[in-house]
Amino acid sequence: MASSAVRAQVAAKWQESFARLNRTEPGIAGLMGFSEAWSLATTFLKPYDLNNPTPKPQYDMRQVGMAFDTINKCRRLPVMMEVFLEDLRKSQHLIAREVEVHMNLYESDSDPETVRRLIFRLVEWYNAWKPTAELGQTIISAYTLAFQTHLFSILPASFARGVKTLVAATLERTISQPSDQHDRALWQAFDALSLIERYETLIASVGYEYIEAHVLEECIGKWAEPMLASLRSWMIDKIVPWMLWPFARGASNADEAKTMMQGVGSRFDFHMHKTLCDLRTREIFDIIVDFPDSIGALQDLKECLQRVDQRAELVQSIRRSNKKRLLHPGADTKDILLSYVSTIKCLRIVDPPGVLLFKVADPIRRYLRDRPDTIRCIVASLVGDGESGDSLIDDNEPIQPLQQPEMENYADPDWTPEPIDAGPDFRANKTSDIISTIVSIYDSKDLFIKELQVLLAQRLLAIKDGNLDRERRNIEILKIRFGEPALQVCEVMLRDMTDSRRIDQHVQSQKASIVHPTIISRHFWPALETSGIVMPGQFKALQEQYAQDFSVFKPDKVLRWLPHLGRVHLELELEDRTVEADVPPLEAAFIELFSEKNTWTVDELISRVGSVSRSAALKALATWVDRRVLKEDSENLFRLLSVAEEPTPGAKNPAPKPAVGEDELPPVMSVQQQQAEQMKVYWKFIEGMLTNLGSLGLDRIQAMLKFAPGYDRTIEQLGGFMEAAKREGLVTVKDGMWKLGK
Repeated sequence: MASSAVRAQVAAKWQESFARLNRTEPGIAGLMGFSEAWSLATTFLKPYDLNNPTPKPQYDMRQVGMAFDTINKCRRLPVMMEVFLEDLRKSQHLIAREVEVHMNLYESDSDPETVRRLIFRLVEWYNAWKPTAELGQTIISAYTLAFQTHLFSILPASFARGVKTLVAATLERTISQPSDQHDRALWQAFDALSLIERYETLIASVGYEYIEAHVLEECIGKWAEPMLASLRSWMIDKIVPWMLWPFARGASNADEAKTMMQGVGSRFDFHMHKTLCDLRTREIFDIIVDFPDSIGALQDLKECLQRVDQRAELVQSIRRSNKKRLLHPGADTKDILLSYVSTIKCLRIVDPPGVLLFKVADPIRRYLRDRPDTIRCIVASLVGDGESGDSLIDDNEPIQPLQQPEMENYADPDWTPEPIDAGPDFRANKTSDIISTIVSIYDSKDLFIKELQVLLAQRLLAIKDGNLDRERRNIEILKIRFGEPALQVCEVMLRDMTDSRRIDQHVQSQKASIVHPTIISRHFWPALETSGIVMPGQFKALQEQYAQDFSVFKPDKVLRWLPHLGRVHLELELEDRTVEADVPPLEAAFIELFSEKNTWTVDELISRVGSVSRSAALKALATWVDRRVLKEDSENLFRLLSVAEEPTPGAKNPAPKPAVGEDELPPVMSVQQQQAEQMKVYWKFIEGMLTNLGSLGLDRIQAMLKFAPGYDRTIEQLGGFMEAAKREGLVTVKDGMWKLGK
């Protein structure tokens, strides 16, 4: 049983509620009026089926307004809203049915117009069930939230795909017809259903993809001119008008629209820069190869990298491309050097501080340092010996001394710190010229000086007309780059060539001779390859006679002939023909012997001309066989054809011979060959160490060799020599310890 206090409290609440609903009306008249108002309001708000053929009931909006006012005065509006939302929930199946019908149709035909019709239909449902504005924004907001919550819960996954296709169609129309207002109603429908907020990322992706497609279409493979300016103009003219609808809706003026689109506009501009940066990063190897015709693409890349942080990706792309397409045995050293020079020039445009070049150049420099002909290619370019039009040297660059890296001066008021992505080994030195950068691949320029001497010796000995102006000019240029002391030996070689010509003119003036030797100072020239050839017959007599005449002019000098070098011009008088030929001395020596008798074996010929390898002899004889002066009657037996014979039927035509005077560099020993020959001298020292001390490490051998007279090799050069000795079986190595082979 309830207590008296509880009954009194309930009675008080009842009286309070009754008084609120009945207000000041007599009896229950007020309560009856509230009931009528409640019935009218709930019936008015009850969701209506738009597919119902029965017309929607019409209401006197004045009475409806009075009913809502009565309910509000009785403070029952929240309760009525709960009833309305419950009715709304029970009617949502009507919208779900509409969505299902339209989306099934879209999944079958993929027509974006189907999605457009569905969106407009949903707006009709939304507006049909929407409470009147007189009820206040709170009720309308609650309704909108409930409607959209249920709507988004029933939309299938294909709806997003349809929205994307529909939005893409609006973008196409806006770009083709900027002044067309066809899609205004659609974007208003999007806004009414809050689809723009829900699918903002998807809508933006349509713009991103369109920008990507346009950038690829317009910019791929086009490197001559910068493209960013035209891309920005295209964005302003084509993309921005479309962006106004979804991202600046409701703007009343241009300034307000600009403010509303500031964030998304910045993202679109960033995406345009990123797309172009990605494209140029993928094309960077070909852009470098095409330099300087690709300078426009490099300027774009520089600007893009300032906006998009993809410096690391660019470095990795260049390094991967270089490893795959450049740094392999199939690539010519000259091509690698040309690509390295182009890389230097390109990355100086993209990144003036040089951080990117420092990271990219390291693998190229290490690979070139391990190639045996790198120095020779660089030196050949320095003296203008390039075989093609490509050169490592820019003719427009002034000739200047090799620049040495300078340490940073922190007291310089213009000093700036290193870039944030610079590695620990990076040093911000002043930009040097291309040649200085290439020469810095090696720790010392002495290697270049020795290679210069070898190349200059070959070029001087190959001169036939006596014109030394070109080589004299090259030496003057090299003096500027390497300094005069380094080129003193080259000066001596050049002076030897001049003196040789003068001496020969003097000897010829005393007693004419058909021999015109080049006389050089043995101690100032690189070592020439030696041979044991002895010229027979008249050739030997001519050499001896010239040597006697030389001794008269230079009694304190003695000529030491190198008969395997040079060229001999011959005129062979046979019974039915005369044959002229310009051949090396060995070929001349062999054909001279055939004046003694018509048939010789290879062994007999070799015994008459001295120490000659069998392969070299056969090659020399093949020269005369090809000219149909000799014939090989049987294996290793050759006969002079005093009378020409017709070629044997079915025999192959002789291979075409090089033209007389074709450039053939004399066999001057390369720097590597000279070093190998010198290291053979030190092998006796190494052999003695390993015999007496057993196993030794490379550093210990190097330290002990320092006491040998004239030894100046690096430990890397010593390691290469020991590896060569291991291949010949002279030594073995285990755990870094070397010992003599068995």
